[in-house]
Amino acid sequence: MQLNGPLTISSQNQNTSLTNMNPAEVRDLVQKATLDFKNSWRNLAQALFTVFTDKLYRNWGYDKFDQYTEKEVHIRKHTAMKLIRSYAFLEKEEESLYIADETEDKSSTDRPSLTLEAADILRKAKRSLDDDGYKQVKKDIIHRGKESREVKKDLTALIMKRRKDINPEEERTKHRKITINRFLGLLRSFKNEIEVLKILPDTIAKEIEQLLKSIQKHEV
Repeated sequence: MQLNGPLTISSQNQNTSLTNMNPAEVRDLVQKATLDFKNSWRNLAQALFTVFTDKLYRNWGYDKFDQYTEKEVHIRKHTAMKLIRSYAFLEKEEESLYIADETEDKSSTDRPSLTLEAADILRKAKRSLDDDGYKQVKKDIIHRGKESREVKKDLTALIMKRRKDINPEEERTKHRKITINRFLGLLRSFKNEIEVLKILPDTIAKEIEQLLKSIQKHEV
């Protein structure tokens, strides 16, 4: 392929000709450009995260977040939420994504540079798999450098297998306990507010106490 002119790269308002660089410098430049390319989505995600959590879009005449993203950012709500959730996941979990280089005799670790797809896969794996499964997915992406589409395929298979292995009756019992405990917690909080704030007669608080005891008798 013939080019009309020498290859150049723009950096800080300056154009540098690649023909003036030695191979080692070009290699470093490509590695840096790769990192910049992989991380560029995080700048948008961070901005959208702020707009979403602080509801800044309302200041600009939009009632809903997806109205703003479709009109001004030109992305669908699904994509915007994928960016936001992946960014929030990395903000919380990034330190745990450090993996030592096992191929060399060194103790240092590198901060992983993740594409949006890779971050989204890790987020879903963290939510859907047990610790061992999540560690496997994390290792495939960060240490082994597997393609996101391959890891996504493996993740889907793991999730489907996990669903098949789950006992439906055990899941129903677990869900029932969680629902009952959540309701009991709400009742206790409401009872305490009645007693402290005096927003209802004390007889109501006593009736709630009796209801709490009655529900607890039926817990499995």
